[in-house]
Amino acid sequence: MKDWPAVCAAVIPCFNEEATLPALIPAVRRHVPAVFVVDDGSGDRTAAVAGEAGAEVLCHPANLGKGAALQTGWQCAHRRGFAWALCLDGDGQHSPDNIPAFFHCADRYSAALVVGDRMSQATAMPWLRRVVNTWMSRRLSTAAGMSLPDTQCGFRLINLETWSHLRLTTSHFEIESEVLLAFVAAGCGVQFVPIRVIYKQEQSKIHPLRDAFRWMRWWKRVTQKPRA
Repeated sequence: MKDWPAVCAAVIPCFNEEATLPALIPAVRRHVPAVFVVDDGSGDRTAAVAGEAGAEVLCHPANLGKGAALQTGWQCAHRRGFAWALCLDGDGQHSPDNIPAFFHCADRYSAALVVGDRMSQATAMPWLRRVVNTWMSRRLSTAAGMSLPDTQCGFRLINLETWSHLRLTTSHFEIESEVLLAFVAAGCGVQFVPIRVIYKQEQSKIHPLRDAFRWMRWWKRVTQKPRA
């Protein structure tokens, strides 16, 4: 069993999330010693609120995308000597009560990447998210040669030493898919853990057309790579 409070920090990418952070950050800090909030060019008080709630704040001067924000957080956590990063979205849709399940899964299966799985409660997801997630997960599962039941969930536990050797190129929401395939291709253990599904009135930061185009462009590059 790893001493998780000693080796793991949380990374929370945020864009205009001042309303949810006062409750989220203290709840996460009950499980890890440090929380890095990456303010990705927010126009509200996200950075100030995060700092007041006990997080260390890393700021992008402009909105660079979720992938870029995650990379900034992972780089900082790695430099500080943390071996693992626990990733949560800043809008409150991920319950900190599920965090111990990620640690238990990583310990039990020696996994380098543990991903939250919402599909056991799929009916609680907004219809469009459920359909898109299912469609993407089937294609990524085929590409990976293994079952990947929830490829788009941002609630994850990631081994930073493994991450540091990967070449990741995406800077927006494609990062979820790219990380999964990169860990599988590197021969690392990937596991999924059921999580509670929380959807309230939060507005998705995904732009249906723009982000779909980005994902399809990335997917085209992946599927057109010559096979070894």
